[in-house]
Amino acid sequence: MTIEELKPIIEALVFVSEEPIPIKQITSLLEGENIDDIKTACDELTQEFNARNSGLEMRLLAGGYRISTRPELNEYVRRYLKAQPTARLSLAALETLAVIAYKQPITIPEILEIRGKSSTSAIKTLLDRRLIVPRGHKPVVGRPMLYGTSKEFLIQFGLNDVSELPSLEDFEDLVTN
Repeated sequence: MTIEELKPIIEALVFVSEEPIPIKQITSLLEGENIDDIKTACDELTQEFNARNSGLEMRLLAGGYRISTRPELNEYVRRYLKAQPTARLSLAALETLAVIAYKQPITIPEILEIRGKSSTSAIKTLLDRRLIVPRGHKPVVGRPMLYGTSKEFLIQFGLNDVSELPSLEDFEDLVTN
């Protein structure tokens, strides 16, 4: 297939996918097609899609492609759905999530040391909402569980990977200014 023939197929796959669809999965669905052609088609499709200036955008999120509403239109979509923003996190859960995001993989005792407060209920909330996941055990006495952010975290915060998080220095600048 040509790149022009691949683009509508890829657009349809991205549209129906519940989660961001990775190039690897698209390639497996398009058996016999060249991965470089598929990547080129995805890149061109993303540029064309976003150049339309429509209410939707196509982005690379959490290692896969996704079509979603443009962030600047969220208020209108919220009004239409007559729903509150997604369930809010408590300050303790947000602080715990930030510590995990920046220091992952990390154990509960290490989170306690940084926050100075117990984080057990916040950890449970974050696990229930699938924003964090267990990442194995730390090879020390007692083998405490290690936690890290999940694919759902990347999706909810609009990130392709955790390297896109603002640097800690950016936050220090906000506090000092």
